[in-house]
Amino acid sequence: MSDLFYGVAYYDEYMPEDRLAKDIALMLETGINVVRIAESTWSTLEPREGEYNFYHIDRVLNAMHKAGIAVIIGTPTYAVPAWLAAKHPDILVTTVNGQQKYGPRQIMDIVNPTFRRYAEKIIRTLMTHVQHHPAIIGWQLDNETKHYDNIGRYMQEGFVRSLREKYPDLDRLNNDFGLDYWSNRIDSWQDFPPVENTINASLACAFSRYQRQQVTEYLAWQAEIVREYAQPHQFVTHNFDFEWRGYSYGVQPRVDHFAAAQALDIAGVDIYHPSQKHLTGREIAFGGAITRSLKRGKNYFVLETQAQGFAQWTPYPGQLRLQAFSHVASGAAMVSYWHWHSIHNAFETYWKGLLSHDFSRNATWQEATTIGADFARLSPQLAELQAENDVALLISNEAMDALNQFRPGDAQGNIYNDIFRRFHDALYDHNISLDIIHDVNEETARYRALIVPGLYAADDGLLTRINRYIEQGGRALIGFKSGFSDENVKVRSGAQPGILRESCGVSYSQFTLPEETTVSACSADIDCRQDNQAELWMELLTPDAGTRTLLRYQHPAWGDYAAATEADYAQGRAIYVGFLPQKTLISQLFDRLTAGLDLRSRTSAYRYPLVVKKMRNRDGNSIHFLFNYSGEPQAFISETSGNALLSGEKVSCGQPLRLKAWDFTIIES
Repeated sequence: MSDLFYGVAYYDEYMPEDRLAKDIALMLETGINVVRIAESTWSTLEPREGEYNFYHIDRVLNAMHKAGIAVIIGTPTYAVPAWLAAKHPDILVTTVNGQQKYGPRQIMDIVNPTFRRYAEKIIRTLMTHVQHHPAIIGWQLDNETKHYDNIGRYMQEGFVRSLREKYPDLDRLNNDFGLDYWSNRIDSWQDFPPVENTINASLACAFSRYQRQQVTEYLAWQAEIVREYAQPHQFVTHNFDFEWRGYSYGVQPRVDHFAAAQALDIAGVDIYHPSQKHLTGREIAFGGAITRSLKRGKNYFVLETQAQGFAQWTPYPGQLRLQAFSHVASGAAMVSYWHWHSIHNAFETYWKGLLSHDFSRNATWQEATTIGADFARLSPQLAELQAENDVALLISNEAMDALNQFRPGDAQGNIYNDIFRRFHDALYDHNISLDIIHDVNEETARYRALIVPGLYAADDGLLTRINRYIEQGGRALIGFKSGFSDENVKVRSGAQPGILRESCGVSYSQFTLPEETTVSACSADIDCRQDNQAELWMELLTPDAGTRTLLRYQHPAWGDYAAATEADYAQGRAIYVGFLPQKTLISQLFDRLTAGLDLRSRTSAYRYPLVVKKMRNRDGNSIHFLFNYSGEPQAFISETSGNALLSGEKVSCGQPLRLKAWDFTIIES
């Protein structure tokens, strides 16, 4: 990928009038060099079973090729046609709320053999028709695939088969999952109950893991079909997404991104985030860090992000540029908007594309033209950027499932992602750039510091590898509830935090919920005078001999207990935190943990809203991105010397610089 891609999703099928020539002229003016088509229009491609209409596909491919705009074809399987649902209603997914009714997208049962048969047919028919077209550079599998909370017959039968393969001895299953509780014991596979109403977290989490495995298998199945037709120069990708809270919020609970990405040549992602005064760049950063890590640091595609989006997201001047280059600063090789034009009918009428409903050259489009020009001009310096981080954050779908089975008190929603975001955002605001990993192995040794938030469920092997990482010189910041249960969500019967006690040098057997509880510092380098509330959970920690108490609870009943501790372990060091701290306190604990280390991941002495990213380009030069994520000008002193790529000016280390509201600069050194 020698050049940056700047793209849009394009739907000729949705147009109220024939605009293809006008749109292509505008795209060229914008600097668009890639479009994605076809993934949403199965019913247009196959209006009746076995009858195909490739009119829109053909005319878009031909016109784009003539204009020199590349095309990504999406397999059109995530929104099923009405005729298919009418003929085979069993293809509609069944959830705990019953079987879905036709209408929305993503309501199919991805393990249903009838659905698979029809999906394979449309994929093969489309591939056969377009496979040799010179405009096509790659293929997108499906769209934001998940299991859609599938509890249907085929999903449950497959789950039971997987358990039978793993547990030929039912006694072992009953023991691992604790099924004697409330008479849930199973002594015959024929008696295995439906899973959807289980009160057993071990069984529920095993089923959730199996559901994710079916997403992995489904994407691999599509990839195998597509590669039968794809040309050697074409890539296979997919647009992963994240937990949705009106925007991309956290780790996706319904997909194991790391496993599913193995079927891809290039990882793709959809990242959406608040804008206007709420624009922070945090979602761009964590989404990019996860996606970049899926293919071991390789560049990735942002296949969807917003141009205008929701009405409350219409970007302030400068924000579209800030967003686009923030993606590049995280390692994106493509920034593509969903979508080119605003749709005139149906569910997403008020999700605005790059163009509004009148197709005019609006202010957002005008700003996009500057991005397109800069992408083209600066591709030699900004394409194929590589991160060189030495800090990693460990995430786990399994820990997420388990932790969310046992939410503390009246906590709601996905508390794992609340914890993940608190730790990630604290370091982001502190200008600590990080990778996101899903395992600890021999490659983890290249990281000098490891962040482990909420690792509630983990097998002995993973916890032992964390201990060995610390023993061999690593430094780890470990959050509450880590190490508490095994991979089957069976609570460990020894002192907590279980196996991690070896490296953390701390134990506890009691915990409670924080109520009017703050923490105080036991070390001069930690300031707890503000932002000192204990949130969500409190472990009443007792340090082992030689372990230092860093924080103590301020409460009439719990004041004798440590809230955070620090232990030296062989060549390394571990800080254990028994509660959910505020972001400023997390960053202070991280600074103490890494004291004396010259971290590559520490990109700046400045703090949010001045966000600094550092990457290495293909010429071996350092690229420094300095973003002002605020509506106020920011004055600062340059921490590097080099060439300012946007202005062409020379910059010296120590030189005073100033960024306007929502502005940025890029320095190559």
